[in-house]
Amino acid sequence: MKRLLSGFLVLAILGSLPAHATEGGVGRSITGLQAASYSGLVPPASGWNWQLGYAYYKGDISGSKEVPLTGGGSSLGIRAEFQLFSAVGMYIWNTKPSSWNFASMVDLPFAYVGATADLDLGQFHRSVHDSTTGLYDMTFVPIIASHHFSQTQHLSLALYIEAPTGSYTKGRLANASLNTWVFTPTVGYTQLFSQGSLEWSTTAGVDFYTKDNATDYQNGSVFHLDSLLVQRFPTGWGIGAVGGWIYQIDKDTGPLADRLNGFKGRAVSLGPMVNYLKKWQGGQVEFSLRWLHEFDVKNRTQGNPAMLSATISL
Repeated sequence: MKRLLSGFLVLAILGSLPAHATEGGVGRSITGLQAASYSGLVPPASGWNWQLGYAYYKGDISGSKEVPLTGGGSSLGIRAEFQLFSAVGMYIWNTKPSSWNFASMVDLPFAYVGATADLDLGQFHRSVHDSTTGLYDMTFVPIIASHHFSQTQHLSLALYIEAPTGSYTKGRLANASLNTWVFTPTVGYTQLFSQGSLEWSTTAGVDFYTKDNATDYQNGSVFHLDSLLVQRFPTGWGIGAVGGWIYQIDKDTGPLADRLNGFKGRAVSLGPMVNYLKKWQGGQVEFSLRWLHEFDVKNRTQGNPAMLSATISL
């Protein structure tokens, strides 16, 4: 049961990925990176569990497209790079054996954020680059409730809350904060086949943003659906596929957003993943590598998200 912890811990890491919201042309969530193994299942053993994680994303919007910037103003196109190191702690509540069990979580992220924008100043055109490194917006999960229909079917309900705890300066191209609160109600489902060796897990959620008062910009709510299918083998190796779909439900609002007709975005991604599980007496580590290609992208950066994670259980 130890390896089942990785799903919610990965979700916490990816939930705080510094993606500059729709105001920066990306979004809090990135297609395919929210998919997590065993996302519907909180294991029964109570107590604290920990994980260190790393996530990476690089994407761009064509220079022919006007993009609202997180620090205020707009640019013709944007190129963005994010690297996130995160420490996550999850506490599983001590409950009586039943079809339900519960957990709480906190994520402390540290990020590198880089951005390059193309600016037109009268007759002049130039590219401007900015970057920052530091503590990013923390994510809290007050409660995760997991329902076990059977040994092979599991459902989870959770509320992820991202707080604007990172540094933010109006006018900067790259900031270590979205400068908004983000509330994400999330549903996870896990189905196991072939005595647990074949797993299908799906995660769905909606990001609700508060207003960025510094720039008078209100991001619209964003729906995301992510899924993975992985076959694990007795050797410890596993192979599978992962994909994601992001669709902005509401238009952005505010003076700049209204001029850009709401800047509603969408994106789809697909790609392979490979896992390796190594066990020893009293513990284990599972490595997971995924790569995705984004397509059917509108009003968001487009790139090839990749993630390498290691989950250690002692």
